[in-house]
Amino acid sequence: MKLSPVFLFLFVIGFALAQRPAQGPMSKKRFNPEKHGYKLVWEDQFKGKTLDTSKWAVRGVGPRAIAFVSEEAVKVENGYLKLYALKKGDSLLGSAVGTQGKFMSKYGYYECRAKLQKSQGVWAAFWLQSPQISQGEDPSKFGAEIDIMEFFKKLGTDNVSHNVHWAYGPNQQSTKGMQSYRRGVSLGFHTFGLEWFPDKYIFYVDGYKYYEVTDGISNIEEYMILSMEYPSNKEEILKTIFPDVFMVDYVKVYQKKEGY
Repeated sequence: MKLSPVFLFLFVIGFALAQRPAQGPMSKKRFNPEKHGYKLVWEDQFKGKTLDTSKWAVRGVGPRAIAFVSEEAVKVENGYLKLYALKKGDSLLGSAVGTQGKFMSKYGYYECRAKLQKSQGVWAAFWLQSPQISQGEDPSKFGAEIDIMEFFKKLGTDNVSHNVHWAYGPNQQSTKGMQSYRRGVSLGFHTFGLEWFPDKYIFYVDGYKYYEVTDGISNIEEYMILSMEYPSNKEEILKTIFPDVFMVDYVKVYQKKEGY
């Protein structure tokens, strides 16, 4: 059965909002990828005045949830990528950029440094996506949606969420949202990272390890996405203050010689 993009989006959001209780880090030691044999293979520090189209494209221009993804809501200024949630009259504008068709990879360490949005309702996200995720149910063959970081402010100002979804469709699977407690994470800039192995994922906030996951492991190349998301109904944005913005300082990808 072929499912509509709108149905798939609402299905994923339903899974995303099923959250586990927040927890602190699993380790008190900060992770440094270079000290673990990783080499930087890709990065963007957003130094120009426009989006580097050799690395990114504005993703999914058009209707998404209750908003409209628009190039107008994507800016590169003063060394930052700015992904806005905007309100123009009766229109709601969202934003997303992705590396599909420009940079895809598997395994390694993925990190962004960013400042999260201020409001409830909309949410910032940094994630990996498989172009084949709706084509089958085995994540090793068809990939997974790996949510490195989502910030649902209604879940707490000091919590960020991580998640893995696979098998888009009627039998979709999910790890359910994993919340990381990091005091002050909604203030200033913080780093959000994923270490991806052939048999597990490790999620990091500010270099601290919060979760290890062995379900939904993708073994195919995927692309990165940064986005400012909207919910599926307007009642959820009653406390949203427009404009709001997700500011990204950099995105970096590290790999080892053997690929992981």
